[in-house]
Amino acid sequence: MSETNSVYSAYSGNTHLFGGNTPYVEEMYENYLANPGSVPDSWRDYFDALQHVPAVDGSNAKDVPHQPVINAFAERAKAGGTKVVLASADVEMGRKRTAVQQLIAAYRNVGQRWADLDPLKRTERPNIPDLDPAFFGFTDADQETVFDTSNTFFGKNNMSLRELLNALRETYCGTLGAEYMYTTDQAEKRWWQQKLESIRSKPNFTSDKKKQILDRLTAAEGLERYLHTKYVGQKRFSLEGGESFIAAMDELIQQAGAQGVQEVVIGMAHRGRLNVLVNTMGKLPADLFAEFDHTAPEDLPAGDVKYHQGFSSDVTTSGGPVHLSLAFNPSHLEIVNPVVEGSVRARMDRRGDPLGKQVLPVLVHGDSAFGGQGVNQETLALAQTRGYSTGGTVHIIINNQIGFTTSDPRDMRSSVFCTDIVKMVEAPVLHVNGDDPEAVVLATQLALEYRMTFRKDVVLDVVCFRKLGHNEQDTPALTQPLMYKKIATHPGTRKLFADKLAAQGLGETLGDDMAKAYRAALDAGKNTTEPVLTNFKTKFTVDWAPFMGKKWTDVGDTAIPLAEWKRLAEKISTIPESVTPHQLVKKVYDDRAAMGRGDLPVDWGMGEHMAFASLVASGYPVRLSGEDCGRGTFTHRHAVIHDQKREKWDTGTYVALQNVSDKQAPFVVIDSILSEEAVLGFEYGYASNDPNTLVIWEAQFGDFANGAQVVIDQFIASGEVKWGRVNGLTLMLPHGYEGQGPEHSSARVERFMQLAADTNMQIVQPTTASQIFHVLRRQMVRDIRKPLVIFTPKSLLRNKDATSPVSEFTKGSFQTVIPENKALKADKVKRVISCSGKVYYDLVKQREAKGADDTAIIRVEQLYPFPHKAFAAEIKKYPNATDIVWCQDEPQNQGAWFFIQHNIHENMLEGQKLGYAGRAASASPAVGYSHLHQDQQKALIEAAFAKLKGFVLTK
Repeated sequence: MSETNSVYSAYSGNTHLFGGNTPYVEEMYENYLANPGSVPDSWRDYFDALQHVPAVDGSNAKDVPHQPVINAFAERAKAGGTKVVLASADVEMGRKRTAVQQLIAAYRNVGQRWADLDPLKRTERPNIPDLDPAFFGFTDADQETVFDTSNTFFGKNNMSLRELLNALRETYCGTLGAEYMYTTDQAEKRWWQQKLESIRSKPNFTSDKKKQILDRLTAAEGLERYLHTKYVGQKRFSLEGGESFIAAMDELIQQAGAQGVQEVVIGMAHRGRLNVLVNTMGKLPADLFAEFDHTAPEDLPAGDVKYHQGFSSDVTTSGGPVHLSLAFNPSHLEIVNPVVEGSVRARMDRRGDPLGKQVLPVLVHGDSAFGGQGVNQETLALAQTRGYSTGGTVHIIINNQIGFTTSDPRDMRSSVFCTDIVKMVEAPVLHVNGDDPEAVVLATQLALEYRMTFRKDVVLDVVCFRKLGHNEQDTPALTQPLMYKKIATHPGTRKLFADKLAAQGLGETLGDDMAKAYRAALDAGKNTTEPVLTNFKTKFTVDWAPFMGKKWTDVGDTAIPLAEWKRLAEKISTIPESVTPHQLVKKVYDDRAAMGRGDLPVDWGMGEHMAFASLVASGYPVRLSGEDCGRGTFTHRHAVIHDQKREKWDTGTYVALQNVSDKQAPFVVIDSILSEEAVLGFEYGYASNDPNTLVIWEAQFGDFANGAQVVIDQFIASGEVKWGRVNGLTLMLPHGYEGQGPEHSSARVERFMQLAADTNMQIVQPTTASQIFHVLRRQMVRDIRKPLVIFTPKSLLRNKDATSPVSEFTKGSFQTVIPENKALKADKVKRVISCSGKVYYDLVKQREAKGADDTAIIRVEQLYPFPHKAFAAEIKKYPNATDIVWCQDEPQNQGAWFFIQHNIHENMLEGQKLGYAGRAASASPAVGYSHLHQDQQKALIEAAFAKLKGFVLTK
């Protein structure tokens, strides 16, 4: 065998059925045939399946143990029995027949590596030994030999080797190269083989279809050249070199509409975005030009650049109107992808469309970013899970073969193709040369058909080039001189295709005529996509008007009547007799029943459950997701009961919150994959499309939320001021200093406080069961949709001091500030300690131990927007207090201190002094040594009652 590393040989040699494993498998099969129960279950299942395969003679005869037969022939040979002599010619022909099947498999597996994909033809085709007939022992003398090809879809059961080679090369090595053989579903493989081989990967479009493709190429090129001359030097992230992408988008939308899709949600970065806005979405060129001219309305607090803007429109297709949504996105490449998936899932749920027949996600990627950004791996991992599936995504790669200034394949990635990441979900890939627009459109049709048939992800990799620099101010030849010499001589995809159509007799001036007509439309500022519908709405359209322009101080009635409390409590604490819970879970539910009756004070888990129950009973769906949210990281929730007597792995769960009433809204609880960034992005996207569902993402520990920091920074904190997009997503972030070390203590309060401005979010730290009940209900009952960040406790989940009586749920509301609840003599109070979170209970214990009745302790439950009026009212209660102390568990450079001190100072009385009690500044959120933690905790609690030290601010 050649020393060249053979891709196909490596594939064959590494499967468990070949190589050194063969004797082991054969022996196990022999044992199976003698006694099926003698082999492991997994192998028995495999061998059982083999018994359903017809015998070589076509009969249904069952296989028998081979070894006795072999032994019998051996004995006959020893005795001089019958001898069978095969002619060497027969042996050789049998080998060649086998080799033909190997050759077919090789082209199906790695033919795309020899495909004609690069419009620039910068490198020679690689040497792929598996695709050379000589590799399998064929010579020129075999070219006219006829072989059985009945396992192909070339239309012939027998073909000469020459015919077969031509068919394989046309199908797998032309301008369209397919990757699909790594899929484990045999039906999918045969589907692709039938689709590709039956037409040899060549389209057969009508003249009108070819003209339509040219029209879209003309629009794509025309817009870029128009902007290039009219707005010289302004950034637009040109699509030039990748114009076939617009033809693909047009085909995708039209074909999707014809197949019953009613909504297409698109996520993409900046490359080609303006082109999509105008030539696909139907944005008026005049409106785009106004953004370049700075005459467009600027009515947002911050706004964003034009190539980050989203858009929506409705276009007509042969299947009816299709609503198009282009998601707003930041410059952080690929981060919009899970947001789009979440938005699609919300639309599917609203339509009652679990398979995604009516809603299609389309994600457009750059080649370098697709393999380079980890959020893609996380998003792909969601694709087939119950809580996040969207029925398959069509991915399109604008593969301009360069990332910023990196084009050397030795630096770009560690895989053959930029799409190799999708093999983790067995998504097929169609690589296609962008200079063959007809092949691009054909590949688009196949990709969509696959998605609609199998409800799985599929990838269209449009290999093209980038005519200009990363942006229009770059000089790419500085780092890519060879590439840009070739680009400089390239006539453009539109010109090549126009010339091709002219040669086919479709009109010598067709291309020029289309270019002139498009230029005239741009000059007039008119639509370049026809027809775009105006004022079209369906019953699934969401009205966001009720949630706009609200104030955070607006009140909402979050208490529920006592009778409703008791009814709901009974429902959510009742376990059917058919379900056997774990004894620990049974105790939790028995206690909840007692809490519902008022026999026990209500704990945190019951407070949450009652909030959820009352919301779904009132028609508000609840969606709760996170890595451990069914049970709860700290085993306090138990929203999902697992039957201890279940006999199958996929049955035997009971969710009480799904059984509150006959006409309740859905309650969905999802134990997510081990991901922060993609899952949080998904939930943001879901909430951005459904203001009437309480959407909650719960971190396993709040510390891990920074794994999704891009989503928090670019979407949650700033989405409204940049794009005018309101969003009611709730984050539940376990937070608390209890000696669990640097990564299990802090949800990084300071980071959220730093991001807080323009009334962009709500940041709270509740300390009682009734507070979590009211704040969760408040998030839906009020007509305000702002992100809600809740720093949830750990030890308080079971702290009796944090429980609440039933009366606090049937009356009252969320308290932004909780007053001192001890009957102190106000005129005797000399110090007011303000705090937030668990540290309150430590301070109360210390006060009791010291007998310090001259000290009042108030809790700031809402850190942002700061409740000035409520806080000032508490300070005024103690006119003789000279000291105001802010006490926190976190280090001084963390927590709320630096962001809250000016708010406290603003509400202090004349002459009062403000001091700090807490941990010293630290590079780490918490210490890992338990004794040091205890020493620090003791010191900060003592400091809260001691003489003010360090930084002191006097009013």
